[in-house]
Amino acid sequence: MRRDVFQAIADPNRRAILGLLANNKLTLNGVAEHFRISRPAVSKHIQILTECELVVIRKQGRERYCEVKLEKLNEVADWIEQYRIFWEEKLDALEVYLQTLQSKEKHQDGK
Repeated sequence: MRRDVFQAIADPNRRAILGLLANNKLTLNGVAEHFRISRPAVSKHIQILTECELVVIRKQGRERYCEVKLEKLNEVADWIEQYRIFWEEKLDALEVYLQTLQSKEKHQDGK
């Protein structure tokens, strides 16, 4: 199954895993220690994050370390940016409209 970064960040546990790994390179057990869900559930979340290219697992000796690759989140940032621009334009127009109304009220009160 082909997954994308939006599916990866849809789950709060996966977002928490990304947050945890943003500052630390941890083993699978190290990640699991921070969660109240089962170790297999954590492994499944990490598998999804790996499929979405947000996490890379590197072997060092016997241990497997999880490293975050946040560059992939640029897809989310780019998608959000279009909506930020849209809403900024709408809010700027609303501000101009409200200023116009206030100006008219001041003008009428001044008569």
